[in-house]
Amino acid sequence: MNYLPIDKLRSAKILVIGDVMLDRYWWGSVERISPEAPVPIVALENVTHVAGGAANVAANIKGLGCDPLLMGISGNDAEAELLMGSFADAGIVRSRLFKVDGRKTTVKNRVVAHNQHMLRFDQETTAPLTHGEQLDQISMELVSSIADSDLVILSDYGKGFLTETLVTRLIATALDNNKPIVVDPKGRDYTKYRGATVITPNQKEAEEACGLPLCDETVDSAGEKLLQDLDLKGVVITRGEKGMRVYEREHSPMDLSATARMVYNVTGAGDTVIAALSIGLASGLSLIDAAGIANFAAGIVVEDVGTTAITLSMLRDGHARHTAA
Repeated sequence: MNYLPIDKLRSAKILVIGDVMLDRYWWGSVERISPEAPVPIVALENVTHVAGGAANVAANIKGLGCDPLLMGISGNDAEAELLMGSFADAGIVRSRLFKVDGRKTTVKNRVVAHNQHMLRFDQETTAPLTHGEQLDQISMELVSSIADSDLVILSDYGKGFLTETLVTRLIATALDNNKPIVVDPKGRDYTKYRGATVITPNQKEAEEACGLPLCDETVDSAGEKLLQDLDLKGVVITRGEKGMRVYEREHSPMDLSATARMVYNVTGAGDTVIAALSIGLASGLSLIDAAGIANFAAGIVVEDVGTTAITLSMLRDGHARHTAA
């Protein structure tokens, strides 16, 4: 797909609900191996923080010229304050972070030396958010925000926020309000996503959710099964270096080839995909045109080290170079 209707993307009100997290990067260099164990010693040079997870989805939406409303949960801890700071750094002006006592703010710590991702260690609470007065308040605020949005994104990282009960209610409310709802799914049981507009699993996730072996020969079976069983309008399966495969009712599956010249880090690529895809759909584009833009955007961000949000200028410049080549 050489032509992409990037000029048809418009500003839209996108509601992002999901697992927000802080991506913390420990940058350094390695010059020797530890005498205590056969591991490299990293000389720490810098520490940076970036909005991750659903917050990175919102950052990508902001970069593409829209003003997202981001809603998620955190712990009531110091990392929550850093997380709020990362929202501001990403230009996310509208957010609602519900601080829940007894939970940890999700933090992914990555050690990077000489542009090589060497180690990751996480701190998080993944237990499902329990029923109670605070959950009822959170649910009411989420539901009330749907009517004023053009499109809803559910960014599920399996951190216990998007429970089956909550997701079912959000999808039903979106449908009642005639709002498209796009889901980046997690886990092996996708039944809670029934009725969504589009889901965007990677190939491994899609085949596992359908109980199929992990191989290229079963990807179409997975795509068609998800489309029918979950009563979806579309399924976009991301396939890494193989690009994407798009499924929609009454259409043959369509492949979109990957465009990255050099892959340095796939961190956050899925967030870029769902952000660009959703803006395309909210702008009135067809699923295949929106997916084409999302595929190209993902190819740009994987060429950078670390979590990178796409911008409209990056998208336009990259497309201009690609079509001129």
